[in-house]
Amino acid sequence: REVIRRRYAKVIREELPWPDLILIDGGKGQLNAALGSLQELGVGMGSSSDPKTEIPVIGLAKQQEQIFRPGASEPMILPPNHPALHLVQRVRDEAHRFAVAYHRKLREKQMKHSILDEISGLGPKRRQALIQHFGSVERIREASLDELLSVRNIPRHVALAIRRHIGG
Repeated sequence: REVIRRRYAKVIREELPWPDLILIDGGKGQLNAALGSLQELGVGMGSSSDPKTEIPVIGLAKQQEQIFRPGASEPMILPPNHPALHLVQRVRDEAHRFAVAYHRKLREKQMKHSILDEISGLGPKRRQALIQHFGSVERIREASLDELLSVRNIPRHVALAIRRHIGG
């Protein structure tokens, strides 16, 4: 619901081109949520001359590869070798691949950020020295001022900044 709302609010706001088809990854529940979101934005499946009211929306449920359509009580089931089924499967699989790669990139970015990055005077070499000496940010947090000063290249003003910023 939220993704559809944000995406098509942007299409409306920025007057971007409308798609020929909206393919929802999921069954009847996900399809109905998407349709509700589109309806809230004033986008429907009517028959006026406005192109945004002519957009077909379908849902593809993965388990049995059922295709759900608005207003249809039963899903459409295409033969396993049907070219249309292969097309929607490839579109869905590419969307999954893209989403997985995007989320992996976000997690990687989060993992690279450390609370140590926020401390003034603590550059990459000093951060590395601290991690090598203590093994973790938690152990650095528990370290006394004297223990921090015992690490090579950690001057008093930096040790004090560490204690102020993350000290336990």
